[in-house]
Order: sequence, then structure tokens, then C-alpha cells
Amino acid sequence: MIELPVISEEATRRKKPDWLRVKLPVGKEYAKVRKLVDEHKLHTICESGNCPNMGECWGAGTATFMILGNVCTRSCSFCAVATGRPPEYDTDEPRRVAEAIKLMGVKHAVLTSVNRDELKDKGAEIWYQTVIQTKELSPATTIETLIPDVKSNWDALYRMISAGQEVVSHNVETVESLYRRVRPQAKYARSLEQTKLTKEYGKRTKTGMMLGLGEKKEEVFKVMDDLVDHGCDILTLGQYLQPTKMHIEVAEFIHPDLFAEYREEGLARGLKYVESGPLVRSSYHAERHVNV
Repeated sequence: MIELPVISEEATRRKKPDWLRVKLPVGKEYAKVRKLVDEHKLHTICESGNCPNMGECWGAGTATFMILGNVCTRSCSFCAVATGRPPEYDTDEPRRVAEAIKLMGVKHAVLTSVNRDELKDKGAEIWYQTVIQTKELSPATTIETLIPDVKSNWDALYRMISAGQEVVSHNVETVESLYRRVRPQAKYARSLEQTKLTKEYGKRTKTGMMLGLGEKKEEVFKVMDDLVDHGCDILTLGQYLQPTKMHIEVAEFIHPDLFAEYREEGLARGLKYVESGPLVRSSYHAERHVNV
């Protein structure tokens, strides 16, 4: 049996430290992106995931689009995205996303999605069409796709990553010992294998982790080694923040100095790029990850 960390009531009452303060989203560019997202009836992980960087990113005229709806078939204990039985997906979504990206004039677009385990192809065709149509309308735009766990449906994986995107990301999210608590429907080894196959296909590979869930330093270092062994190029590390009282509690607020240490350690262990900081999320500064 895996021994899980005991998280006290004190952890749930602990105030956020000063380094986790964020600015409220304001400004002309933020309002412009807000309007485009609403008009095109699009979903963004910025909103659904309660991202702390939404003000900064939207203020710069960028956003991470979430395709295949906004209801996930998984029930991860850390995630703010709604879980349940998703409605039918919209086959016109790739066109609408592509048009919005063109209207926004973004140089680098990030696409992600909920898990659609009920679909035979895990949503792979919608993924493929969204990238293809975005490239057709905005050929100069580079694209990162943050794809879900395909449950070893490797045909679906290859369809998802064959559309010409420059970066393919799949998040391991946490250390192996916490999977049963944090990602009960996922498998650590399976996520590593998905990254390995993506790298062998010829893509630049990326993953992300949340810290502050009760992991140990040695476990974080082991994940880094496993990622290097499975062909991962880029790692993002950020502080986990509890979305609601129904989600897993924060065990610890990680100091920025430790995030800096993790960055140096990751690079020393063979990762090509490490984005590490309390407010870092998977798509934060994603445009920097295209040519590393």
C-alpha cells in the first residue's frame, strides 16, 4: 500500500505568502481577448483552470484554448475543470478556434483539452483538425499542444501529434507516490511512455508538475531523471493552489529559492529547459519553448 502524506487542517488555513500575489486582469488587450473568446464561444484553460497568470497572458494578447468542451471524464483531485459526462463535441470547433487565433494575431498558440475517455479516438481527430486549420489560416503561428493521457491508445496519440505542431506537451503533474491521491485514473509509467513515443516520433517534448502536494525533494529529482530517460526536453514546475474546498489541500507553499534550486538541478540532470517558479503553469512563457 502506498503511504500518503497526512495534511493537517492548519495547511488549509495557511495564508498564501507574498510571492503568490497576482494582479487582477485589466487593460485594453485583456478586454480584446475576453471579447473574442466570448464571441466565438470558446473555452480557455485560463478560465476553467483558474490560472493565476491570466491577466498577464491575456494582457499580452495570448490565451490557451481548451478544445473538446469544458467537461472532463477524469476526476483528478487537483483540477478546477468540471468533471462528469461531457456533451457531444462540436465538429465546427477547429474552425472557430483557428479563426480566433488569426483574429488575435498570436505568434504562438497553445491548445489543450479535457480528457474524453468515452470517445474511441480520445478526441484525436478534433485535435488534428484544430492544428491543421490553425496552420492554414495562420501559417506563421507556432503551436504547442498540451494533450491528455490517451490510455495507451497509441494510434490516437500519433493522430494528435501528426498535424505539424512544434511542441507536444503531456503533464505528469506530480511524483509517482502521489498518483493514487492526485491522479487516480492515470498511471505514472503510462505518461512517461507517452512522452517517449512522442519524442521518438520526432517532436519537441514537454511536461509539467505541481509542487506543494506533499512530495519530497528526492522524488522530484527522480521524476527529472525519469523524464530525461524518456526523452522529455522541457519541464515546467509551479505551486499547486487549491481551487475549492472540495479539492486536495495544499501541503506546503514552496519558497522561490527552492524553485530556483529545482531549475538548476533539472538542467544539470539533462533537461534542455526548465521553467520553475511559484506562479508557473504549463503554458506560461510557452513561446520560449519552441526552439530550445
